[in-house]
Amino acid sequence: MQLTPIDPQPKHRKSSKKFLLISSLFIGILAAGAATYLWQELAPNRTKVDPDYHEISKPVFYQGNYYKESAIGAKEGLKLPLELIQEWMDPTILYEKSSDSVIITTKEKVLRLKTTELSAFMNEKPITLSFPVEKKGDRIYVPIEPLRQLYPFDIRESEATGAVLLYKKGELLKWAKHVGEEPAQLRTFASIKAPIVSEIASNEQLIILSDEGEWYKAQQSSGPIGYVRKSDVLDDHEETIPLQEETSSYVPWKPLNGKLNMTWEHVISKTPDTSKFSDMPGLQVVSPTWFSLADGEGRIKNIADASYVKWAQTRNYQVWALFSNGFEADRTSQALSTYDRRMKIIKQLLGFAQTYKLQGFNIDFENVHLKDKENLVQFVREMTPFMHEQGLSVSIDVTPKSTNEMWSMFYDRPALAEVVDYMMVMAYDEYWASSPKSGSVSSLPWAERSVAQILNADKVPPSKLVLGVPFYTRQWTEETKNGKTTATSKTLTMEAAQTIIKDKKLTPTYLPEAGQNYVEYKEGDKLIRIWLEDETSMKARIDLVKKYDLAGVASWRRGFEQAPMWKVIQDALVPAKP
Repeated sequence: MQLTPIDPQPKHRKSSKKFLLISSLFIGILAAGAATYLWQELAPNRTKVDPDYHEISKPVFYQGNYYKESAIGAKEGLKLPLELIQEWMDPTILYEKSSDSVIITTKEKVLRLKTTELSAFMNEKPITLSFPVEKKGDRIYVPIEPLRQLYPFDIRESEATGAVLLYKKGELLKWAKHVGEEPAQLRTFASIKAPIVSEIASNEQLIILSDEGEWYKAQQSSGPIGYVRKSDVLDDHEETIPLQEETSSYVPWKPLNGKLNMTWEHVISKTPDTSKFSDMPGLQVVSPTWFSLADGEGRIKNIADASYVKWAQTRNYQVWALFSNGFEADRTSQALSTYDRRMKIIKQLLGFAQTYKLQGFNIDFENVHLKDKENLVQFVREMTPFMHEQGLSVSIDVTPKSTNEMWSMFYDRPALAEVVDYMMVMAYDEYWASSPKSGSVSSLPWAERSVAQILNADKVPPSKLVLGVPFYTRQWTEETKNGKTTATSKTLTMEAAQTIIKDKKLTPTYLPEAGQNYVEYKEGDKLIRIWLEDETSMKARIDLVKKYDLAGVASWRRGFEQAPMWKVIQDALVPAKP
């Protein structure tokens, strides 16, 4: 019998060993995969990238943003792009191509800087610059020297990189410091997987821009902006950019009773005889229509009368002479088109103010091309600092808001209100002299809407807004022929309207929808209609002043009122004490 030898390693043992080997390999693969996965998930990204602004040779930063164009120069010779200044510092700074000038206007100053010239003019007084405005291609660069004087900004330049950082005065900066021995990373977003935009050296300080949970958005003094882990830095200190003390020699005149009571004196060729004026209790300011644009070069027509000023001032009335554009659109366009023409106008007005001992000017520009909207604002911005320097008040007349380009839309009411002392809304001529329909000169609901729109839509402060009120009305004559009604009108003073009522033995009816008294009568086939301006309508207008806490009233025009109307306005504006 043959014996079969015994296998020292049975098949099942071989299988077990093979299984263990495969299992070990599998576990090893899993472990390696897990390690790779963990490494990929937990290990920080070591990739370094250039900052977004790396192609800009001298970047400028403000509030965590950089500007698309580079600054030029360095240190005291540093110059900023004009467009940057317009976007970040002052949208009203402008470059006037016709005179190759940069013009800066503030509440107190008007600075003219001509390209390439070291001579400049501050309020028309010569000053010398260390560095001029520079033009490169179509780019304008403004030296920082005057910017530091006129704007509430601190301008810092990195010695390491040349980066420029702007800070608004009064702004609070929060600083943190990296205290580790190894550099920390500033990353493109708040994750260790984000690429590195810059490294932070030990003890280097950063400006904290915002809190992002476990991260800060921060900026280095050398310029780079990114995200740093809170665990890599310690809060260090806070810094408030010092504020400039604003000093102004101009003290605006204010009515003693708090509300302005002004009237316009309509002068065509010769000032009226003041000896024939009735008493005007409560009146504070008169505005005679003395000055107007004579031509497109900026010359001014003058029909002022020194004796009128003397009369006014013996009665403690302020004289704010009216300056009109004559309602000539093309002439206005030419006169406002350049700095030199605008300054010619301003210098003449300043001379008139000294000659006639005026206390202010009232600007009445109407019928202006829409394209001249910005030039009108620029004129007022340039005019006002000169007037305030001489202690003169500045006010401007505006129409109620409408879609009429040349009578309403050309007024940039918010921009004008920032500059002037008062803005008079001429809340009359709702139905104008040549209107195809008859109606009130100024119905109360319409007048109120006119005020509310300017207060709400244009954000004009009520403390500057003056309600223009009419002392006149219109007598409308309606005729119907072939089924078509036409309307013609003539202007009536308050006295003339009352005379008609008396002569025709009419009884006024109150119209709630107009807020006014009303009369009508027939003359043959013609219907005569009058919406009355009287004590009832005037008290209602003063109620609007009180309701919206407006600055006061301005009446068009002296001589159209009945004498008792002054006492009505006075009592309504400032009720007698019990």
